[in-house]
Amino acid sequence: MYLVAAMVLVADRLTKVWATHSLQGGPPIKLIRGILDLSFTTNRGGAFGLFGGAAWLFFGATILVCGVIVVASFSLPGKASAVGLGMVLGGAAGNLTDRLVNGGALSGRVVDFVHIHGWPVFNVADSAIVVGAATLLIASLGRTSRREAREDG
Repeated sequence: MYLVAAMVLVADRLTKVWATHSLQGGPPIKLIRGILDLSFTTNRGGAFGLFGGAAWLFFGATILVCGVIVVASFSLPGKASAVGLGMVLGGAAGNLTDRLVNGGALSGRVVDFVHIHGWPVFNVADSAIVVGAATLLIASLGRTSRREAREDG
């Protein structure tokens, strides 16, 4: 779990540093015309820029989530759960680091740069959090199905 978290954190930091130096103040880089481009922006809110006026809420929630994941890491039910929690922890740590680096915990901004048209601009950390949460959900459903099968069989 911690290796996955570290890999996500490193990938997130490297891509945000690249985006800051390569994209800030310049035109977007169009990868797939009308579908996908890379364009620099920042936000104070949560995922996808929601609730920008409550940066303190996201800072506190991120600290809480990281703490809960660390405690949960002592009794993981399987590898999929470890990977999912690692992705969420790495993504949360990446965005938390961004807030601290870019203005302080309660007012810092998160760098976003991946723009799929029709969707808010996001970053590697946001992606890891969403994919990690989906992985946890799928792992949980699998455990529930196996448990029900044992009870029925």
